[in-house]
Amino acid sequence: MATPPREGSAVVVGEKGCSLSSAAVYSVSRGLSKLFIDPVALKKLCQQKNQPSKPVSNTAVVQGCILTVEESRATLAVLLNKFVISEFPVRPVIPLLIQKTLVLAAGFETIDFGSSQAFLASLCRLNEERCHEIGVTEEEIAVLENSYASSIAVCALLDCCASALVRVSDAVAALSSEAARVDVSLFDLPVSDIGLTIKDESDVAASMKAFLYGSKLAGKLDSEPFAEIPEVHGTLREAVRVLHGRTRVELNTSVKSKKVVGSGIHGKESAFAASALRLAIAIQYMSEASYGRAELVVASVVGEELRSKVGEVFQKECHCIAALKNDVDSIKRASFNYVPLLHQVYDLLVKFREILAWEAALALFAIEVDESVEKAAVVPLESSKSEKKSEKKKKTTLGKGTSIVRQLLKERLSLEADASLENVMNLVRVAHYLAGAFDPKDSELDTLIGNLKEIVESNGGRRLPKILKGSRDFGKEQMAIRERAFSVIVGVFKKHGAVALDTPAFELRETLMGKYGEDSKLIYDLADQGGELCSLRYDLTVPFARYLAMNNINALKRYQIAKVYRRDNPSKGRYREFYQCDFDIAGQYELMEPDFEVVRVLTELLNELSIGDYEIKLNHRKLLDGMLEICGIPSEKFRTVCSSIDKLDKQTFEYVKKELVEDKGLTSEIAERIGDFVKKRGPPLEILSELTSEGSQFLGNSEAVVALDELKILFTALDKSKCLNRVVFDLSLARGLDYYTGVIFEAVFKGTTQVGSIAAGGRYDNLVGMFSGKAVPAVGVSLGIERVFTIMEQLEKDRNQVIRATETQVLVAILGKGLALAAELVSELWDAKIKAEFGLTKRVMNHITRAKQTGIPWMVIVGESELQDGVVKLKSIETYKEEVFQRDKIVEELQRRLGIN
Repeated sequence: MATPPREGSAVVVGEKGCSLSSAAVYSVSRGLSKLFIDPVALKKLCQQKNQPSKPVSNTAVVQGCILTVEESRATLAVLLNKFVISEFPVRPVIPLLIQKTLVLAAGFETIDFGSSQAFLASLCRLNEERCHEIGVTEEEIAVLENSYASSIAVCALLDCCASALVRVSDAVAALSSEAARVDVSLFDLPVSDIGLTIKDESDVAASMKAFLYGSKLAGKLDSEPFAEIPEVHGTLREAVRVLHGRTRVELNTSVKSKKVVGSGIHGKESAFAASALRLAIAIQYMSEASYGRAELVVASVVGEELRSKVGEVFQKECHCIAALKNDVDSIKRASFNYVPLLHQVYDLLVKFREILAWEAALALFAIEVDESVEKAAVVPLESSKSEKKSEKKKKTTLGKGTSIVRQLLKERLSLEADASLENVMNLVRVAHYLAGAFDPKDSELDTLIGNLKEIVESNGGRRLPKILKGSRDFGKEQMAIRERAFSVIVGVFKKHGAVALDTPAFELRETLMGKYGEDSKLIYDLADQGGELCSLRYDLTVPFARYLAMNNINALKRYQIAKVYRRDNPSKGRYREFYQCDFDIAGQYELMEPDFEVVRVLTELLNELSIGDYEIKLNHRKLLDGMLEICGIPSEKFRTVCSSIDKLDKQTFEYVKKELVEDKGLTSEIAERIGDFVKKRGPPLEILSELTSEGSQFLGNSEAVVALDELKILFTALDKSKCLNRVVFDLSLARGLDYYTGVIFEAVFKGTTQVGSIAAGGRYDNLVGMFSGKAVPAVGVSLGIERVFTIMEQLEKDRNQVIRATETQVLVAILGKGLALAAELVSELWDAKIKAEFGLTKRVMNHITRAKQTGIPWMVIVGESELQDGVVKLKSIETYKEEVFQRDKIVEELQRRLGIN
């Protein structure tokens, strides 16, 4: 959370490279910070080249909108920023008047935000200015009326306050867990790495375990209010994140339209209301869960009489829970009067803060009066990091994190003379003070949150780490499958005479940009370290073209297996880092000669990997362009229309049609004509015959005729090569990348494992020329190996086959601790090219278990008796048969049995 600037600090709007935050708006609203216009921005306002239109003396007045003092100050801050970042020519007079108003000590509750004229009149009245002399221009009316400043301002206040409670609520829940003796295993949840809601829940669970690490108070209690902490707190995190993202954008987005929208339902405010409603529901869940935990904490207070008194005070004083559900229902039924609706959500948040403070107060009290809990002094965070292991640490029954939380809250309460935890009647004051401490207005809240974050991070070293979304680790069994697959792939590539090539994982950004169409947004940019703008490679094809151009190479048949990176949304089978296996042929050849070989290579790869049934969808870019020209689409729209057509493998035509009409500007009739064409798919020679038959519209298009002639040659060659049965001629295949110029194809797995496309490629005759100006035609295929691995792993599971992670052939089992003996014997095996491991233990069953678990077929056993007789035992793990051989004959015998010359 970005904490509010502290009292006496300044918030500057319009400063280059800076943006207005929710925390800054909150700070201004509470009078903690003064708001100023950046001098450079102010000078720019005063030097507008385009003069604003003539001031308007009157505007339509709508129903008045009077806000609270804090909301008014926040709205003024948002409006000032909107004026400063405005794309319209506005005068400095109104921004300066707003800045001057914010300095005033009172009167904010009288400002009318109902219309631009009423607003200006309010400001002039407060500052004793003449309203008719200032006036308001059309551009300024647009900023005032279309900025939705009040809604944005209240959302900023909501964002700041709710963000503060995210980490605080976790800490309080952990403290309650200690007081109620909760079973810590409730928080043993799997960590998700796919970016869904479960990630928030897993992160909450991880934070709880960090706070409770080392606790001796953990019991068996697993009641619902504690068991649901990950889900409920995760819901709050998600709602706050959504609201924060929208608020951050809207705070710093300039007004785009001069047209005054007027009253009614507005898209931005509707979106804000939806985000706020989501937050309100999350707050309701949080409040009910917090109250439920507080009740269980009361039930855990030691001593029946004391427990009864605490319960009475809690029930009597913490009464806001009763009205909370009605408040949420009222918000759900609210009309489209957005500012009051947002204000209701803000009030709801304040009530939740009070309930959370009561939970914290009760947990502190329950721990304080429990004499079985050791109240050991807590070592400060800073010194705990430098503690030496030799120093004797004091034991504490609280978790390491919750001990510090207790200390921090007690230190905060020690500043209040009447907030002692030793008296039941003080509970009301303690809860009141803690509610204030959880308010961003409190100058110590940012310190508290920083300490809580440090607790989680410092104890995080004791938690299981996790990897980034869209990436993954590969264990020994998975690596065995990968190595086997890579061996098959490289074998196929080399069989066709390809040479290996490797290129850097990152390229100059200018090398990659403009090559991938709409997918360019998925390129990972790197921070500028030395004056060069770099990006991680998106694929292996563009770096290959760059290599050819840079080295003036006119012909090359190459393969490359390497990782590529895409800033995509992770999902099953879709990663941000993954391997590609590329095979490309560059140079001048007979027509369709390399195209045939590349498609043939693809069929060999998929056949030899034994993944099951698949099909290769194939089309031609020139045929596609001819089809679009026949449909009446201008050439400048070909690529953007192709990107929509390319979605037909995942979306219905109705969805694509809607995108073509609404987003790409095509008429419904043209979209329907496209639909008639792209529905054609089937056996290559049949579809080709249909497209070349008399009366076909394609025969009247020169580009389409060229494509059809090339496809005839290709299909004939593939037919003779006995692999045409794997190909489907599909006119909906578009391939969104900009650099394709001829044949395009895509392999799709047809088995039960849903992974989508597993390989793709095509001809790109102009890509090398984009770098060198010299045309070097090329065609290639890229195998999406990660998805192939997913299929292979699933097949192994379905067959119930044990995957061997090693290729070890022999285990040398020494029945004792004789390392020298093991070193001598196993070295002889290694020198004889036998794959071997060794083990030292007296327990023969340990050796056998190891061999079974790792799939080692043979064991050479040497114990005391074998050593005295100069022999060894050779044991087959499969048959359990043992044979005795002379020590000097065992290597020769193993070579014979393993077929090693």
